[in-house]
Amino acid sequence: MSKDDMVEILPIAATPRVDPNAPLVQVQDLEVTFVTGMGDVQAVRGISFDIFPGETVAIVGESGSGKSTTATALINLLAGNGHISAGKILVDGTDITHFNENQMAAIRGKVIGYVPQDPMSNLNPVWSIGFQVREAIRANGVASGRKDVQAKAIEVLQQAGLSDAERRMKQFPHQFSGGMRQRVLIGIGLGAEPRLLIADEPTSALDVTIQKVILDHLESLTRDRNTALLLITHDLGLAAERATKLIVMHRGKIVEAGASLDILQHPQHPYTKRLIAAAPSLASRRIQSSTAAVLADDNVPDMLRLAARHEAIEAKLDKAPIAVSVKGLRKTYSIRRGGFRSEPLHAVDGISFDIHKGTTLALVGESGSGKSTAARLILGLEKPTAGAVTINGTAMTGVSRSDLFKLRRQMQVVFQDPYASLDPQRSIGAIIAEPLKVHGVGDREAREARVEEVLDQVALPTALAHRYPNELSGGQRQRVAIGRALALKPDVLVLDEAVSALDVLVQAQILQLLADLQEELGLTYLFITHDLAVVRVVADFVAVMDQGKIVETGLTDDIFDHAQEPYTQRLLEAIPGAGIEFAS
Repeated sequence: MSKDDMVEILPIAATPRVDPNAPLVQVQDLEVTFVTGMGDVQAVRGISFDIFPGETVAIVGESGSGKSTTATALINLLAGNGHISAGKILVDGTDITHFNENQMAAIRGKVIGYVPQDPMSNLNPVWSIGFQVREAIRANGVASGRKDVQAKAIEVLQQAGLSDAERRMKQFPHQFSGGMRQRVLIGIGLGAEPRLLIADEPTSALDVTIQKVILDHLESLTRDRNTALLLITHDLGLAAERATKLIVMHRGKIVEAGASLDILQHPQHPYTKRLIAAAPSLASRRIQSSTAAVLADDNVPDMLRLAARHEAIEAKLDKAPIAVSVKGLRKTYSIRRGGFRSEPLHAVDGISFDIHKGTTLALVGESGSGKSTAARLILGLEKPTAGAVTINGTAMTGVSRSDLFKLRRQMQVVFQDPYASLDPQRSIGAIIAEPLKVHGVGDREAREARVEEVLDQVALPTALAHRYPNELSGGQRQRVAIGRALALKPDVLVLDEAVSALDVLVQAQILQLLADLQEELGLTYLFITHDLAVVRVVADFVAVMDQGKIVETGLTDDIFDHAQEPYTQRLLEAIPGAGIEFAS
């Protein structure tokens, strides 16, 4: 390298050395390219934006738009086949695109913190939570000495919403819920008190009340410490409520940028208008199937449309048999408290409900309320302590293994985490065909045809059948998980946070698909979610769970418009962007 080619690289301090009114980060004509077997792929194409101290910037867009690639490029954590092919990233006026690994290590954590999207892929399963948090604190030089490091680890986890952090430190990632694992990553990201925190879908796995706690804490950081925040999100309500500036990305380019409320209430670009139109909100109504557009006619007054919908549901209930019946369901665990002492934990505490064939019941509540445990009991994945579950008139409890196997064909599940539920060593086609093969459905040609049909139903190209989960985005993986559940054409589908990982456009497609399949095949859905805006558009009935009990049930519109229980009201009030009117 000649002297003319050499670039002087200056160290960047954890505290500002330049004008505090100047941008902390300047992205100028940034391009990111990935080298693949089919040629170079330009994932980010000439984007530019600034982030000022204390500013919250949100980048929104569908999967594959370049949001996460932009975030990882800022701290040089691109995949091995990716590189910055053009442009600059200036931090305090210093271009960091030429920094080596040692120089970047000095920036990561103290100057730019990072909260990745998937907690299970970013937490080591063989190390305890406490060990991983303490290692991050030591690496960032936040504290030294065993006691100080331990105290700081507890503090950052408490700040991230884990009130019992000291006890949880000894547990491992698999013993945490998805939301709790996400809070650990947020705690690690905040531990070094960075000047810029990049948060990639930081609250997608969290219920609305914990989400509010985390976002309030992040907001206090930007206000009290002048920390800048870059949010990568598909939640337009969150972006509208929390970000001062919004950047809309599509196919690697910025198509619109400006003040958040201005863009969301007065979008100019057609793509932005599509995003906003697809986003569910409290003002939304139940998605109708494509063949039931009468009730969605904009010319029909709201009160008449609502009355017509209630009449339609009641008519359906009069004719439809009960597909899922839950009576007095209870699950009690014995929790060890040291020595020989233990105490009972009532994860599910005597819940009862019925789901009529062809309808959707949403089970909602905070993390730890018992939603997912109830789902596992209904699926027969765990044995209840008491109570009964009946599917299409057949009891799930006390049946033979062969009868339970037959029941599993009638009832399929889509789990929350597509990373954990898809076998990384099997192709997408093999994953979707697996339940067909296990249940002896069709020959090889018939199964291949069904795989192609399912891929088309979940809006994935059939060419993906020969690819593997690690080659797909998070949203694509979730669509594969939904496709696998649909492969057997079950009567009952249990959806555990099935659309939480999807951007709003794909989410709208999947929810519409589920509505169409329900109308066409008479499917029954148990929809478990913390996203109440999605509940509004997908469910006929809502059951609200708190501490293992069902505290309120009713028609979706009645619960959302006239919630009786303070707990339900608190959940609704915590929804991001609940009071903001988007462009219609």
